[in-house]
This record gives sequence, structure tokens and C-alpha cells, in this order.
Amino acid sequence: MSTVRIPPVLRSTVGEVLEGLTSAHPSLRSQLFADGGELNRFVNVYVNEQDVRYLQDSATPVDDRDTIIILPAMAGGR
Repeated sequence: MSTVRIPPVLRSTVGEVLEGLTSAHPSLRSQLFADGGELNRFVNVYVNEQDVRYLQDSATPVDDRDTIIILPAMAGGR
């Protein structure tokens, strides 16, 4: 899987990183964001293994040593 590294002088929050990512890859926007612009409830975003919903959501600060992971929520089964 590819790694996206964006220098902190260009992106300082999770929201800015995701905006930059969806600008470069527009098809991701509808998968990552709901109609109101907030993170889709079926997408989990982590900074250094911490869920951003329990931090500052898309305003969570990031720097060049941080790792951002985007995972779809898993559901289903029998």
C-alpha cells in the first residue's frame, strides 16, 4: 500500500491532509466525507493509532512524524 507524506508546512491538521488527498484523488471525496463535509461515519481515521473522533476530529494537529491511517468501518456477518 502507498504511503502519503505531506510536510507539516503544507498540512497542519488531519482535515487539511484529507482535503489535499481528495483534491489529488477526487473519487475519494464521496467515500471519506458526508454531504455536510464531516467525515463519513463509516470511515475511521487514526493519527498514530488514535481515533481522531476522540481527539480533535478533523482539527487534530499533525506533524511530519505522524502516521495517518484511513480505514473503512467493518460491519456485517451472520
